[in-house]
Amino acid sequence: MVGSVKLKAARKFIFSAILIIASSLFAAALAEVVLRVKNSSMKNYDIEMWRYAKELKFASPDLVLGHEHVKDASALLQSVTIRTNEWGLRGGPVAQQPDGRRILFLGSSITLGWGVAEDQTVTAVLERMLRAQGQKVEVLNGGIGNYNAERYVELFQTRLKGLHPTDIVVMYFVRDAEKLDAGGGNWLLRNSELAVTAWIAAGRLLQKTGEKSLEEHYRAVYDETQPGYVAMRDSLSKLASYARQHDIRVYLAMIPDIHKLANYPLGYIHERVRRIAEDNGFRYVDTLPAFGQLSPDQVWAMPGDPHPNALGHELMAKALLPLLAADK
Repeated sequence: MVGSVKLKAARKFIFSAILIIASSLFAAALAEVVLRVKNSSMKNYDIEMWRYAKELKFASPDLVLGHEHVKDASALLQSVTIRTNEWGLRGGPVAQQPDGRRILFLGSSITLGWGVAEDQTVTAVLERMLRAQGQKVEVLNGGIGNYNAERYVELFQTRLKGLHPTDIVVMYFVRDAEKLDAGGGNWLLRNSELAVTAWIAAGRLLQKTGEKSLEEHYRAVYDETQPGYVAMRDSLSKLASYARQHDIRVYLAMIPDIHKLANYPLGYIHERVRRIAEDNGFRYVDTLPAFGQLSPDQVWAMPGDPHPNALGHELMAKALLPLLAADK
């Protein structure tokens, strides 16, 4: 009798557990479907960045790089088509031998032109401007999202030397001295919009508990003892050494954080980077004055996405033009 009661209780417990698990799985599956339908508008910046990593990147065997672009691929991200060529660069095929000048841009998602049509990126705009001045020139876009100075110099040294550029433009963003982890995530985070949404929400909640201002964050990043800062300086020095040996002109374009252009608080970083550029023999241009005091709605790719839009890319191209046009 007692055994029978225990058996019934065990069956009831197992049935309840199965019911709870099944209900939870159904609710999660339903939430996943709802999120995917909602995010099909491509207006969720975090999800579009997640899709970018999923569709156009792969984990690199080079631990410094962390990830690379899939070659000869294309994806519609944030309502803009991003295609890669045989070198993993954004854009179409590259000629085997350059007919004249070949300018290679290195940088992160700003250089890539996140949220901007290919023909409106800084590289495409500059190519048209230089050709309009009569130059035979090819401008190549080597930007990859979530790269810093250490990564894009490593990309050039290990993957892009064969392009034999006559000029290199380092599109240096204020975050490029941050130390980045290889990342990669787990299967769930790579494949579920629900999981990645929950992960991002939890991360933001934790950030708020120890919230630091933007200025405090960058002060810490540009502490000269920080590993990311040391790696940035060493990487730019290696690039300078290679460029001198191979007669390559190197330009460094300083890109501001466009969260707050009015009363811009990060000028000290621009000054620090200017000195580093000059120490390495790079031609330096600061694009901050080109942005003026534009508001986020004028220059952000979309609400919630502080990447420069097409106007921002045009402004950066115009800031670079005099420097690049002077060398032929």
